[in-house]
Amino acid sequence: MKVGIPKGLLYYTYHPFLQTFFSELGAEIITSSDTNKKILDEGIKYSVDEACLPVKIFHGHVSSLKDKCDIIVIPRIMQVREREYICPKFCGLPEMILNSIPDITETITEPIYAISKRRLYSWAEEAGSKITKDSSRIRKAFSMALDEQKSHKQGIKDENYKFRVALAGHPYNIYDNFINMNIVQKLNELGVGVITEEHVEDESIDMEVKNLYKRPFWTFARNSYGFTTYATREKMVDGIIYISSFACGIDSVVIELIKDKIGNFPFMILKVDEHTGEAGLDTRVEAFVDMLERSH
Repeated sequence: MKVGIPKGLLYYTYHPFLQTFFSELGAEIITSSDTNKKILDEGIKYSVDEACLPVKIFHGHVSSLKDKCDIIVIPRIMQVREREYICPKFCGLPEMILNSIPDITETITEPIYAISKRRLYSWAEEAGSKITKDSSRIRKAFSMALDEQKSHKQGIKDENYKFRVALAGHPYNIYDNFINMNIVQKLNELGVGVITEEHVEDESIDMEVKNLYKRPFWTFARNSYGFTTYATREKMVDGIIYISSFACGIDSVVIELIKDKIGNFPFMILKVDEHTGEAGLDTRVEAFVDMLERSH
């Protein structure tokens, strides 16, 4: 059986688990190509206008897979931490896809609660049963997938540059080079190193978040706020660049919280959608780096 895994949204974070799990069940894994203009155009065609850029792109990835595999994984990720939730777009993602893209093949859309091994295995049982009825094989594949995910080291390599910035935002904006227009490479070429939230321990992020009036409801907000404020306070970086999808409700809140906390610290917000031009982004990045140089 051919299992399709779209290279969009949280694929960049959880692909080791998904690919290992289905591969160990005996499936042939078919992934979509890296995000490109064709995938974006397909996504725009099928997605509702109000959706953010990453969701539109995910539609394009699914569309590119629908005739290449027997079943497509559309992760309905609900929780990855206790008492926190993922953006609502993930909760309704399967319905958006199934009601927008015609003639789609069978899909795996069971909700994923990755807050404990037991809860996550409930998803594995349901998803795995569509590939094999051998429960022992599903348990073994699940265990191997967990091990593979634990050994996965996400993050951008921290090189020795004159300046360093914290690159913040949702993982798919940070790691999809089509969405962010290769911003890491652009910064490196300007002599600026980059760190991401993976460079800060969970305990340190929790420590920062405890200073808020109220615990964040969204995991993305918790990560971005804790990472940027800790990196600023500990003088790990010279500035912050926050990549945000246009009309993202979570970002509209967390950005204001960060600005309130860091004061006059160098902070640039890059809003992206399908109309964002690379020339304009380049100009803003170059201006930001010029500002860092003048301030030193």
